[in-house]
Amino acid sequence: MSIAFFDLDRTLLSKNSGTLWVQFELRHGIISWMQAARALYWIGRYQLGMARVEDALLESITVYAGMREEDVHQRTLSFYEEMVRDWYRPGAREALESHRQAGDKLVLLSSTTNYMAQEVAADLGLDDILCTRLEVDAQGRYTGRPNGPLCYGEGKVVHAQRMLERLGVSPSDCSFYTDSWSDLPMLEAVGKPVVVHPDPRLRRFASRRGWPILDWGEPGRRAAA
Repeated sequence: MSIAFFDLDRTLLSKNSGTLWVQFELRHGIISWMQAARALYWIGRYQLGMARVEDALLESITVYAGMREEDVHQRTLSFYEEMVRDWYRPGAREALESHRQAGDKLVLLSSTTNYMAQEVAADLGLDDILCTRLEVDAQGRYTGRPNGPLCYGEGKVVHAQRMLERLGVSPSDCSFYTDSWSDLPMLEAVGKPVVVHPDPRLRRFASRRGWPILDWGEPGRRAAA
């Protein structure tokens, strides 16, 4: 068995779902302008390489402390339909189908929450998800802390290794698709690293390594090799 792991934001999707989520929550009055500005500040710092991913993720998780899990779950369903599902890259669907025809297991490996990941997996026909999960107390409310390791950077390697060990699959037989320099640990952990619409730092590194650099296109136009 071979596993094809896929990042979500700016890889399968042409957008950053975290930015879209902040806009959605602000529009529906769930968070304040101040909270939205702070969240976008952390996302912007991360994208510019000026902040650690864990700082941005932990900051965003604390906003939901005390909220009911079911309420956020239902909002995520609405958010996905309203703002996410139309942004899949055409080349992403083609790549998924190619791996599916080859008999590979298709796994989403993303820092997004399990609610979002479940919708993505259902829409794209993925076999499994590895993602960030939030801690919920006995009353069904968020504590403001993650449940287990965050699924980013080295954390993605931890999540993936657990799956590989459980299934008895060698990382050398696996592939991973991503756009982000922060995913370098996972790219180096698999036998078939592939970068898609990479950020400048990852593009330079991938070029030196001779890794494939793909253009999966934008919604509304075909992808290019």
